[in-house]
Amino acid sequence: MTDARGFMGRYCGLVNDSSPSRYVVVVTHATRDDAFDAAAEFISEVAGRDIGCAVPDDQVEPMSTKLPGIDLEGLGEFTREAEVVVVFGGDGTILRAAEWSLPRHVPMIGVNLGHVGFLAELERSDMADLVNKVCSRDYTVEDRLVLNITVTEHSGQHRWGSFAVNELSLEKAARRRMLDVLASVDELPVQRWSCDGILVSTPTGSTAYAFSAGGPVMWPDLDAMLMVPLSAHALFARPLVMSPAARVDLDVQPDGSESAVLWCDGRRSCTVRPGERITVVRHPDRLRIARLAAQPFASRLVKKFELPVSGWRQGRGRHHPEETS
Repeated sequence: MTDARGFMGRYCGLVNDSSPSRYVVVVTHATRDDAFDAAAEFISEVAGRDIGCAVPDDQVEPMSTKLPGIDLEGLGEFTREAEVVVVFGGDGTILRAAEWSLPRHVPMIGVNLGHVGFLAELERSDMADLVNKVCSRDYTVEDRLVLNITVTEHSGQHRWGSFAVNELSLEKAARRRMLDVLASVDELPVQRWSCDGILVSTPTGSTAYAFSAGGPVMWPDLDAMLMVPLSAHALFARPLVMSPAARVDLDVQPDGSESAVLWCDGRRSCTVRPGERITVVRHPDRLRIARLAAQPFASRLVKKFELPVSGWRQGRGRHHPEETS
């Protein structure tokens, strides 16, 4: 009897006389062997259940070496409808995967192999549960607010655009001078800051750069926008929480600023010249995050930040009351 595995070309999966009817996308941290090992284990398991997979083009070759006999489809040629994107890495890898999943409205599941990992809910030890629930479609999907960003020249011509899942950061390009930026909300001036930069964040991004800059933690199911000035030379430089329907304009002033750098999620950047405007509004698409378990955000917050919840009277090193018998 002829072994039919691998005859269908570059699709991931064990192939009999037809292609799989279901597909998932797998995105892996580009430089971590443990991430590739975990992803290979997942692909092998779902392939055995007749679920096809696709991976980023630059990961086809390294992943193939770990999966002899299983062919891989590169995302550049992938035309199937994927059910979910499974990401092995940290939040940075999820932000990379969002560039593919956001315009296609495909939910993502993150397996945390990084550090804090607020977007990634699973750990490496949860592999069996991950495989079973992906195969049985046993998960819920959260929709998250995303930011839409445009850069406009002084003439009014749009010259650059992108999106942000976590935040956009407008930062000075040179250390010798501060940025001079006028911030407006709904086309009304709010404050002009001399500062190192300004962040505009989503609730999802409130536990990232904005948190380090002194912004509040926002529950991710909240629809709102957050603006945080960075090291502003001003008496009033507090974070501002705004409506999700707000329009935020950041005008780099032409009479005192040098060029600035605009970053979206730390991945996509643009030079912003004096006299140009950055406009931030709600993106028409929503980021879709798949959850395998109904874990409240408060529980994730305590776990990820290792927040003390047992009280100082118990002393350092003592167990949480729930952990004692």
